[in-house]
Order: sequence, then C-alpha cells, then structure tokens
Amino acid sequence: MSEDRYLTFALAKGRLANKTMELLEKIGITCEEMNDKDSRKLIFVNEERKLKFFLSKGPDVPTYVEYGAADIGVVGSDIIMEENRRAYEVLDLGYGKCRMCVCGPKSAKELLQHHEMIRVASKYPNIAKDYFYNKKHQTVDIIKLNGSVELGPIVELSDVIVDIVETGSTLKENGLEILEEICPLSARMIVNQVSMQMEPERIKKLIMDLKQHV
Repeated sequence: MSEDRYLTFALAKGRLANKTMELLEKIGITCEEMNDKDSRKLIFVNEERKLKFFLSKGPDVPTYVEYGAADIGVVGSDIIMEENRRAYEVLDLGYGKCRMCVCGPKSAKELLQHHEMIRVASKYPNIAKDYFYNKKHQTVDIIKLNGSVELGPIVELSDVIVDIVETGSTLKENGLEILEEICPLSARMIVNQVSMQMEPERIKKLIMDLKQHV
C-alpha cells in the first residue's frame, strides 16, 4: 500500500479512549491534538505516523469499522457482542473489565431454574436473547431499556435484568443481586476486514507491539 495512506482509529469515548491512548503511548504512538481539551475538532491527526483518531459513542465504533470509515476500533466486548458487526476481533486489551450478568431480587432465582416464561429488561436485547434462547433454552419476553435497568424489577416491569456489573454496589443498594453470570467483558481491538488485507504489515506490527504491553 502507498506510504501516505492514514490508518484511522475509532475509539469509544471516555475511560476506554483515555486508557487506549495511554497504551498506545507505551509503543510510541501519541496524538498531541487530543490533549487540547477545548478543541472542537472531530478528527485528530498524527502526521508523522500517518494516523488519524476520532471519538464516538461505543455502539457506533463497530459500525465505523465494518464500513471502513475506521480501520481499527477499540470498544468493550459487550458492544461487539450486541452489535454483531463484521470485523476481526484481534486483541483483548485487558482493561475495562466487568461482567455481563443476569440480576434480580433473590426470589427470582427460582424463575431461572424452571424454564418459566419471564420478562427480562436490558440495554442489550441481543445478548439477553442469545443467552436465554440458545444457552438456557428458556423462552423470555425481552424489554429494551436505555436508562437505569435496575428499575425494571423494582417497578415490576421485569422479573430480572441483563446488565453489566462492575462492583455490584448499585445492585446491592437496590435489593438486587447477581443470579447468573453470562460472560466476562473487557476492552477489545477490532479491525476492518478489508484493511487487514490491504495493510497487513502495519496492522500486524501494531498488534504485536501492543501485545507486549497487554
């Protein structure tokens, strides 16, 4: 490929983006423009290394990568699973660790053991559906919520919820607990399928360099 082609990164806004830039710094990749907190720029460039970076909402990262607007994306594995976009998942970055769990009041544990029809509230309807239908073989009514899913069982909208758990303190405060663990989660690096074919040396070197610090 021509030397003047930029590699573009899409990073999930917030803690993951900050952690990713810290990690990239360890392998000598920086982007001065990103340090300017007052900047209105949407795309940040490292001219020397021919790299571009932009920040986006987590659920949009796999979309940018699938369609080639970004060569590389960094986002939580919860979003990769939920969005189910076409991209290569190449590296577990080891930060942003948490778990996807089925949670609810203690009394709901019984409902999960008898394959009864129950209502499940979640921001992650696809993950919830896959877990209950394909792994537990339990028919459920899934209700998508965008805000505090913990409210679901409290206001009797749902029997249980499927959500990310970091410390579990929010659950405890609201009389809920982890009933079943679905899977561990962390930040992952994904790569556009065409980019991997067109820029194999650059991308593979980047992955190898990062692996030494993960």
